[in-house]
Amino acid sequence: MFQKPLKQPISVLVVLHDGNGNVLLIKRADYQNFWQSVTGSVEPGERLIETALREVYEETGILLLENQITDWHESSQYEIYQHWRHRYPEGVTHNTEHVFSAKINHNSPIKLNPKEHTAYDWMPIKEAADKVFSPSNKAAILNLHKHLF
Repeated sequence: MFQKPLKQPISVLVVLHDGNGNVLLIKRADYQNFWQSVTGSVEPGERLIETALREVYEETGILLLENQITDWHESSQYEIYQHWRHRYPEGVTHNTEHVFSAKINHNSPIKLNPKEHTAYDWMPIKEAADKVFSPSNKAAILNLHKHLF
């Protein structure tokens, strides 16, 4: 049986928004009621922006170009939930998450990978911030207004 390679403890978080105060959230398939923005780990040799673009495409089916995504040049470190630590090398307990955002059309067709996500929804910023399970995701959603041009 094929075993996935272990993840690096470096990831991206991409807040997708419509520019009108709404954020796109996706619901995880592996944990009921875990809503989030697009996230994913950096693969070997990838730049952070490449990871962000790849993850947006893999998780939503939306193909963005580098000039369509904003690197906040901000990161946070958090403790990896115990139930996900098996995905990382032994002894790794913390992850560094780099934040990005992108404005997409509210009517963009969303194509979820059913192995990863089971639903999506556009929500007003406050509602989205309250719905996500991750404190760093909540902070990014609430700070989105600082990164709109």
